Amino acid sequence: MIDTTEGLERLVEHILRLGSVALDTEFFWERTFYPRLGVVQLGLPDGRCELVDAPAIGGFEPGGLGPLARLLDAAGVVKILHDAPQDLVILRRAAGAAAPRTIFDTRCAAGFAGLPATISLSNLLNELLGVELPKTETRADWLKRPLSEKQVRYAEDDVRYLHQARDELERRAAANGVDGWLREELTALDDPGLYGERDPRVQYTRLKGTGRLRPRELAVLRELAAWREKTARRRDIPRGRVLADKTLVHLARVQPQSLKSLTSRGRVTLRTADRSGRAILQAVAAGMAVAQDQCPPASLRRRDAGVPGDLVDWGMTLVRDRAAARGIDPSLVAGRADVRNLLVAGSSAADGEHRLLRGWRAELAGRELLACCLNGEQ
Repeated sequence: MIDTTEGLERLVEHILRLGSVALDTEFFWERTFYPRLGVVQLGLPDGRCELVDAPAIGGFEPGGLGPLARLLDAAGVVKILHDAPQDLVILRRAAGAAAPRTIFDTRCAAGFAGLPATISLSNLLNELLGVELPKTETRADWLKRPLSEKQVRYAEDDVRYLHQARDELERRAAANGVDGWLREELTALDDPGLYGERDPRVQYTRLKGTGRLRPRELAVLRELAAWREKTARRRDIPRGRVLADKTLVHLARVQPQSLKSLTSRGRVTLRTADRSGRAILQAVAAGMAVAQDQCPPASLRRRDAGVPGDLVDWGMTLVRDRAAARGIDPSLVAGRADVRNLLVAGSSAADGEHRLLRGWRAELAGRELLACCLNGEQ
């Protein structure tokens, strides 16, 4: 294993001359907000695999794996990963990289090659190459040293075949005539916004159980969720250890005004109230003080709100049919909400506001869907 900054620098210099590298990570993520990176795997085009001992080099700290930043930022080096965003979020923070670029995500590419876009790596390699990966180390402790021989083999296998998988996926996409669309979709992975920390003030949109909240309640929830996010990051603990999701939603409804009401009606324990009660009440007050016209709009999550359900069903059928004809997983094209929103907009739909009217999705199904709706042909 590579366990020094100097060794990692030498490896990065070598890879920069090769033009491509397969990447994966093994980490522990149960008791902290940020994952504890244990191993970084790098697979070279010739089949050689290198493991980086992240804790030994400083991988727990932002920027601790600094040499990897040059690799992630290098536009001339293709980074091959399976389900890239999660690994790249972790690697970007550990390396202090500006923004990962030139990404080939084998899971995404599978969706353009007649396979599910949610396929696991083991199933993908079995389908493409006839390779069966052992699953014995999925719950191993990747922070403990030394690694066992089984762990080393498992980690290497996660990157050993990714170059071959990429070649086969590109071949299949080209055979389907959608290789240009695949490249377009992969280019979207160069967006720096995918790998940075989310704005704490949009975290409330990820919570369940908010469909019936009114705008004022959503304003309170937005402040509460933002406070929890900042607190979890600062203390480096999971969000749920600050306050549970359902507690945030409940607090947004009851809007406590005192420590007594916080514990009696807010489902907050005395221990949490002692530590964070005043901060919680300040977040509630901040939400209550938001101007009415600045409150988040009430959710339209009711099934097919604003458009008949059978019309959305027809739109989804059109999307599935057009995707199947080109060997594309329909889930990559659009979800029910995308179809519904486009049909609701109708003649006022603007390209930049609707996923189905941008790029290859518009060419495949989006424009046809909108035209048929406007012409009443469904």
